[in-house]
Amino acid sequence: MWVRNRAGPDDSIDGAAPTTRSARSGPRRSLARPPLVYSRTSEPDLPPVSQRPALGCLFEVVETLVLTVLIFLGIQTFVAQPYKVQQTSMENTLLPEEYVLVDKLTPRWSAYTRGDIVVFDPPETWSSGGGVPFIKRVIGLPNDKVEIRDGVIFVNDIELDEPYLYADIDGDVEPTEPTVGGATRWVVAEGQLLVMGDHRQDSADSRTFGPIETAHVIGRAWLRYWPFDTFGVLPTPAHPELEPATSRSP
Repeated sequence: MWVRNRAGPDDSIDGAAPTTRSARSGPRRSLARPPLVYSRTSEPDLPPVSQRPALGCLFEVVETLVLTVLIFLGIQTFVAQPYKVQQTSMENTLLPEEYVLVDKLTPRWSAYTRGDIVVFDPPETWSSGGGVPFIKRVIGLPNDKVEIRDGVIFVNDIELDEPYLYADIDGDVEPTEPTVGGATRWVVAEGQLLVMGDHRQDSADSRTFGPIETAHVIGRAWLRYWPFDTFGVLPTPAHPELEPATSRSP
């Protein structure tokens, strides 16, 4: 006969330890984790201000450089441009290796006048230019009649006073002579200028290739800035001797 043993609530089953509160030998232990404690040393070191991405900084540098180049090119194209004197044709007013600033702005509303020193591109038909701009002095204006007589320039039949002409070591001024077999008389047309160098014996100018087109003039040289001891505005002679002639109608 089989007898079933009925287990009570406080009896062990299959050798397992009792799980009732009465079988525990002390207060129940909590399994909750201890609270976290805030500490500043636990934060990572961060910069006070967030840094810009490297790509953004590079873009700003490129933008600044492009803007600078555009301003520089705009000034040289429309306002003023430096030029280095490479020729001896303007001695002793301007010497080789000197630097001048050429005004491109004011000729847009103020026409070139007699005595101005201008920088221009020589005529394409004159192959000796080599693409280098020339620098000469304006002698004849539109509607002027310019003539060489006995080594002297006459404008509208009046002798031109030229205190800027090159003089040798003895102070003797060199005469103005025409080119061999060249013209000695010109009538300057509208839109043209007749130009010559101050050093007439060492200058290729309108005596060689005739009057130049005003459209080929780059601008007027108005300031010599190097060497620094020669710094100054280039003067333009007034030519009062021609005032009666210029006041007449052509």
